[in-house]
Amino acid sequence: VQLQASGGGLVQAGGSLRLSCHAAGVNFRLYPIGWYRQVPGKQRELVAEISDGGSTNYVESVKGRFAISRDNIRRTAYLQMNDLKPEDSAVYYCKLTRDRYYWGRGTQVTVSS
Repeated sequence: VQLQASGGGLVQAGGSLRLSCHAAGVNFRLYPIGWYRQVPGKQRELVAEISDGGSTNYVESVKGRFAISRDNIRRTAYLQMNDLKPEDSAVYYCKLTRDRYYWGRGTQVTVSS
């Protein structure tokens, strides 16, 4: 199982980014996907997750601004991030849950004020 996250970058506050997480080596449609983020010195935290059936869950701080989705044909999960704030700056990771957790490499998101 390999996950590749992309789409991070530098954006001004109020801007938008879309992160992508492409999966290989797994029957992607069967498993839940989560987006997490981590800043130095803090624990990695769940941002959003989507079940195999498409149910979603968000951390309170991103509700109404972020949207997680999945395209099972492309084996890709997305995190649309709108109205970004400086406190959203972090390294973002995607995770697939199967027999264990599989993590992609992080993608850096930096939001300037």
